[in-house]
Amino acid sequence: MYDFAIIGGGIVGLSTAMALGKRYPNARILVLEKESNWAFHQTGNNSGVIHSGIYYKPGSFKAKFCRDGCLSMVEFCQEHGIEHEICGKVIVATNETELPRLENLYTRGLENGIDVKRITPEEVREIEPHVTSVGGILVSSTGIANYKQVCYKYAEIIKQQGGELHLSTKAEKIVTSGKHQVLETNCGTFETRFVINCAGLHSDRVAKMGKTDPKAKIVPFRGEYYELTPEKRYLVKGLIYPVPNPDFPFLGVHFTRMIDKSVHAGPNAVLSLKREGYKKTDFDLRDFAEVMTFPGFWKLAAKHADEGIQEIIRSFSKAAFTRSLQKLIPEVQQEDLVPTHAGVRAQALMNDGKLVDDFLIVQGQNSVHVCNAPSPAATSSIEIGKAIVAQIPQQPHLKAVVTQV
Repeated sequence: MYDFAIIGGGIVGLSTAMALGKRYPNARILVLEKESNWAFHQTGNNSGVIHSGIYYKPGSFKAKFCRDGCLSMVEFCQEHGIEHEICGKVIVATNETELPRLENLYTRGLENGIDVKRITPEEVREIEPHVTSVGGILVSSTGIANYKQVCYKYAEIIKQQGGELHLSTKAEKIVTSGKHQVLETNCGTFETRFVINCAGLHSDRVAKMGKTDPKAKIVPFRGEYYELTPEKRYLVKGLIYPVPNPDFPFLGVHFTRMIDKSVHAGPNAVLSLKREGYKKTDFDLRDFAEVMTFPGFWKLAAKHADEGIQEIIRSFSKAAFTRSLQKLIPEVQQEDLVPTHAGVRAQALMNDGKLVDDFLIVQGQNSVHVCNAPSPAATSSIEIGKAIVAQIPQQPHLKAVVTQV
């Protein structure tokens, strides 16, 4: 009998297990991951950015967890010798019409308690000599990290705490048995008092397996990247972002210097025809049919038709992708870009077509379901784990440690 079973071994599932181990040192904790490695999907395919929290609505989970997580993630990396760097980033307006949105973003940064600074085009050039802009914001707390290393360190800590970790173990059914729940998997059954669903791209399905309605459906969006050839990496010193469209959930194509010194450019954002579809040709009939028959998707598509068409064009046209990047760095040419990995974002969507723009944590019967945890979940993972544990009802048979270190 386990006290807690976590479904999903991405960065949120592992951080939650680690937080549980700190709060309940004597608890029997189980983590199930269907893949053969930790951080296999969203965590392992993201851009590795330690976000500041500038973008998010003041008072939201994303704003608070990201701001605090920016600090706790850096502390964690420092403590455990994980590759990271606080390099800062510039967010730039490329034409006059973007300046009001840039000013709104600056104000939001201040409201969220972020260290932000307005900078002139000349100051942008001092930081990023090859960028063309009419103004910008410097966000000095932004950084980069190796989130796969973070996840493996989380797993190591969970083992030290006495937790059990099972890879290649897929949860296929949840059966309630009295006050307990039985998880039926491809590797046998596990009985637990409490279930925590951190299944990412499949979190809505796992919630329904546990008889909980998340009131939202996961719609997968693939983000495709190019990489600058080694001889053109000099064009980018750190992180360079455009001013985002506040009505669209994605940040626009940007330049990210990775922890291995490579420079990635992207992503676009196109509907994936498979929840784990990292290639254009990946297709799953069930995944595709769920999206096509979901009213919320069509309402979203109608509202953002123009942006959606541009994203699709960028997916199939390297020239169009390059033109988007040239708005930031005019010197970039098609021959400077080579395709690299893609990621798939698990974005929760409501039936009315509204995107869930915050982390969504849903209470169930002896369960908690994390049903929307896209970016900045990696940055926020330590704080999300703490918040999930704080929402779990007191377990009378377990002695809790009140203060988490």
